Amino acid sequence: MTLAQACPDAQRKPSPSRLLNAPLAELLDEYGVTVTALEAGPGFTGGTYVREDGTLLFVKPAGRPDAEWELMARAMLGAVLRVPLPPLPEPYQLSEVPAPRG
Repeated sequence: MTLAQACPDAQRKPSPSRLLNAPLAELLDEYGVTVTALEAGPGFTGGTYVREDGTLLFVKPAGRPDAEWELMARAMLGAVLRVPLPPLPEPYQLSEVPAPRG
């Protein structure tokens, strides 16, 4: 299953400009993203999980700067919706981990 198939809202792609400039809370609400905080080490800056029903869960590291979360949440949403965005600044990067089969 592809991310677009798992996330029906992917059919409603925002423009890169909207994804980068709209209020983050508005974007997360529009795409039905649930956010949960998790205590994590310094190397973890967030995570995305596409549930079987196509809804999205974003994991936000607790206690990290708001600006960092804004950057990562927008990048993660862009990746899920397949919206081309500028590369993340160093040292940030997104990694896609395939879902286990079975």
